Amino acid sequence: MKPLLPLALLGCIAAVFAVPVDQKLRWCVKSDAELRKCGDLTAAAPAFSCVKRDNSKDCIAAIKAGEADAITLDGGDIYVAGLNNYDLQPIIAEDYGTTSETCYYAVAVVKKGTQFGIRDLRGKKSCHTGLGKSAGWNIPIGTLVSMNVIEWSGIEDKPVEEAVASFFQSSCAPGATRGNKLCEACKGDCSRSHNEPYYDYAGALQCLAEDAGDVAFVKHLTVPDSEKSKYELLCKDNTRAPIDDFRSCHLARVPAHAVVTRKDDQLAAAIWDALTSVQNFNLFSSDAYAPAKNLMFKDSTVRLVQLPPHTDSFLYLGAEYMSVVRSLTKELPPGIPSTAIKWCAVGHAETSKCDTWSINSIVSDVSSIECQSGTTVDECLKKIMRKEADAMAVDGGQVYTAGKCGLVPVMVEQYDQTMCGNPEAAASSYYAVAVVKKGSGVTWNTLQGKRSCHTGIGRTAGWNVPMGLIHKITGNCDFTTFFSSGCAPGADPSSPFCKQCKGSGKAVGDEAKCKASADELYYGYAGAFRCLVEDQGDVAFIKHTIVPENSDGHGPDWARNLRPEDYELICPGKAPVPITEYESCHLARVPAHAVVTRPETRGDVLRVLQDQQAKFGDNNPSFKLFGSDGGKNLLFKDSTKCLQEVAPGSDYQQFLGPEYVTAMTALRQCSANTPDLEKSCSFHSCQTA
Repeated sequence: MKPLLPLALLGCIAAVFAVPVDQKLRWCVKSDAELRKCGDLTAAAPAFSCVKRDNSKDCIAAIKAGEADAITLDGGDIYVAGLNNYDLQPIIAEDYGTTSETCYYAVAVVKKGTQFGIRDLRGKKSCHTGLGKSAGWNIPIGTLVSMNVIEWSGIEDKPVEEAVASFFQSSCAPGATRGNKLCEACKGDCSRSHNEPYYDYAGALQCLAEDAGDVAFVKHLTVPDSEKSKYELLCKDNTRAPIDDFRSCHLARVPAHAVVTRKDDQLAAAIWDALTSVQNFNLFSSDAYAPAKNLMFKDSTVRLVQLPPHTDSFLYLGAEYMSVVRSLTKELPPGIPSTAIKWCAVGHAETSKCDTWSINSIVSDVSSIECQSGTTVDECLKKIMRKEADAMAVDGGQVYTAGKCGLVPVMVEQYDQTMCGNPEAAASSYYAVAVVKKGSGVTWNTLQGKRSCHTGIGRTAGWNVPMGLIHKITGNCDFTTFFSSGCAPGADPSSPFCKQCKGSGKAVGDEAKCKASADELYYGYAGAFRCLVEDQGDVAFIKHTIVPENSDGHGPDWARNLRPEDYELICPGKAPVPITEYESCHLARVPAHAVVTRPETRGDVLRVLQDQQAKFGDNNPSFKLFGSDGGKNLLFKDSTKCLQEVAPGSDYQQFLGPEYVTAMTALRQCSANTPDLEKSCSFHSCQTA
């Protein structure tokens, strides 16, 4: 019998129940065979009872209505369960062991030596595991549609099967209508069964091996080790890669099946407790009910894993998977579609600037920019994932979190005017520095016990870089034992890292204190420097241009009388140096801020931003895209000269570079420094590998 969970996890069980102890947890089943297995489970575990419905959607509706409590669903059904009319959430994932873990990869396999990329598939022959199956149909076809490789305007125009049939020369997609081009390459009866030799993973690979097709859409474990040298993977950037490079070259990550229920913390705890308490019954075997398989749970499940709190279906599935699903479900929009992109602003000051931008973007009564707002960057990233917003500019640390959630960088800020207009120009970067007051006696070696000023929790120059270096020295994840106090907006309000924060300046009832938004006066680069200036900290972790930008008459009122020579830089292994010597005394060279979006909206965001910066990027008297009248660095950094396109196909790791990704990975050893959003998005170990 397979173990349900490691013993160490049994201590994680919540003590409260959503239902009285005499009320059973009602599991929804979809077949007579599942009902028999569920009945046997209730005999072994009286906490359960069984409710039968005809299909997954009926079970979802029953759980929503309170007629059932839980069911295990695949990714497509998890998507449906998470829609507003059901509003269910995944709480527990199946884990398939060290090879697949809580997800697998959908890949496109081709024979080595054939000369084409993924964008060259028109007119080729295709092998699919089955019509409507994830790795063999939904993912590859959804990916090709979202990349505009297959042109399809929506189901009101024609069925997607018709678009696919006209795209490929011939196909074997078991389950398609016989006589259709989608069955033309098949060897048997084209049924979604083993009566068709080219059905399922092994069958699709056989279809490729026997030259019935030029490409096979399968999962990453399909090609046997002995055959791997004969095949390659097609990557979305139109290159190829070895079969074992599936982590960097795949069509999409497909999440494991998961238990879903209503959004009720006590009910979720009760379900987890009941499942972990099952004894003398193998949840992950259907042998006693042969020939049926995968009853209640997939038979390949090794254990169950509890999801991070507040993980909804969108976070569990990820933006990459969501974009593929949407690509296959799109309908022709009524009337004239909006050409606007929805920008997400954080806090009142940014929202005000965004509203001004939106008004100025109107041409012929049509706006190019619509505004959404969130209280934090993470809330905005969630809105982008859910299509409630489309884009925002974030710093490197937040690009990392966004990337973990499947978002992609589309444009990067450029701070050197001479690089604007040059498509071959290197992306901007800047130096993360530690600034102290001249003559303070503070050096890198004497930092412990001092007060610190940070741009914000999870920000690149203000947190990730300095705390990564400090963690490397101390090995201690509790940074409150290193600094006595500080201001790190976004920290827990009770933390010493909120003690020195200023808030919005209100005398009483200031809800902005220590919030990660421009409403906190010590938030961001200029805010962290102001924290040092106003003697609320002994060191400020900022970027190298901030002191000159806020001294010698530059910057807001609080900075007008400052002199740059009154401040110094400190760094490991050196005595303090003037702020002009940042090239020789810095903590790291880090990537510029970037605009992030969903993969499928990359083209629209790029088009609109290129148009908007042409109008407002160069000191336009009506509106300055890269200026901030009501604050500092609102929507974009004020030092931005232009936005430049990130290379198509680049993900967050390629954009950030190996050094920065390595530093972030090291810092993420400290769980407290990982945002809850990132914990949910990176729950799947195959995504973080």
